[in-house]
Amino acid sequence: MNKAADKLSVLLLCTAGFAFSDKPVVPVAGLILSVIMTSLVWLNEGTVRAAAVIAVSAVCCVPFPMILCASPLLLFDAMGEKKPWLAAPALLGLGGISELGYQQIVIIMVSLVVTVILRQRISSLEKSVENLSLLRDEVEEKNLLLNEKNLSLADAQDNEIYLATLRERNRIAREIHDNVGHMLTRSLLQAGALTVINKDERLKAPLNDLKDTLNTAMTSIRESVHDLHDESVDLDAAVRESIRSIGGRFKVSYDNDSEGELPAKLRLCFLAVIKEGLSNAVKHSNGDSISITVRQHPAFYQLTVEDNGRCSDTVPERTGGIGLQNMRDRAAALGGMISFTSSENGFRIFMTAPAEQN
Repeated sequence: MNKAADKLSVLLLCTAGFAFSDKPVVPVAGLILSVIMTSLVWLNEGTVRAAAVIAVSAVCCVPFPMILCASPLLLFDAMGEKKPWLAAPALLGLGGISELGYQQIVIIMVSLVVTVILRQRISSLEKSVENLSLLRDEVEEKNLLLNEKNLSLADAQDNEIYLATLRERNRIAREIHDNVGHMLTRSLLQAGALTVINKDERLKAPLNDLKDTLNTAMTSIRESVHDLHDESVDLDAAVRESIRSIGGRFKVSYDNDSEGELPAKLRLCFLAVIKEGLSNAVKHSNGDSISITVRQHPAFYQLTVEDNGRCSDTVPERTGGIGLQNMRDRAAALGGMISFTSSENGFRIFMTAPAEQN
């Protein structure tokens, strides 16, 4: 808007120059041509066509010195295109400046000075706007980065809280197992001993009831401890810990695309299979990479553990050991299937289990 106002001011100064002409037709034609010229420049701003319009208009000052009255407008547009030299051909028209009146020459000179001042002011404003835009973009970028860091920090804090909760559950389970469980076991032994040495028929029934109560409490405590332990297992954290435990001999990739937590029984089974697969790779594989993949499908979960070691010489050991039989038993207990594939390209454990686990 300021640029349009400045251009209009320069045009008015040029109009004043044309107004002092003694010939009525030429000034009007020159003013109309000036308006057309500056409009074309404005419409094609920043293009070769705009530069060509300015250069042609400047050349026209040579045969038509009256157009020198529009030279401030030419200079304004040329400076706007960052090419002030485009208005230089107008200087060749100074040879015919005698055709202009004294007032017109003064107006042209003053207008040129005003044009330079206005254009410098506009350039300064444009630079300030550009700097402000860059500053705004930098602030916006930093805000985005800050938001991302805040989200990452929040996720990390949530993960820490979650892991701390799991560790606390494990601690509680151990405390119950080590303290309450042992005390109940001792009480059961004491109740059994009292039942054996008791000679009083009246105490037989109460002692048997006490023993049954302690057995029920022991069973309940055992189930609670197992539930606490099962729920406190974080599959991703446990797998990464197992990966770290085998050292840097293998390059291990782990990919888990399951949504949310897997059922507790399935987590424990997958973790056992992964640990056994890593252990077998360390013992028997001569490869250098292991891939662990957990996939969730609508009706079942899938686990793949494979390495790139040639195992043709060790097939019996890697498919017939107690550890692999345990994996078969674990998979069968969940209603799933597991297979072992050995070849010159490596050894592969492939397991599937139903999505719904009781």
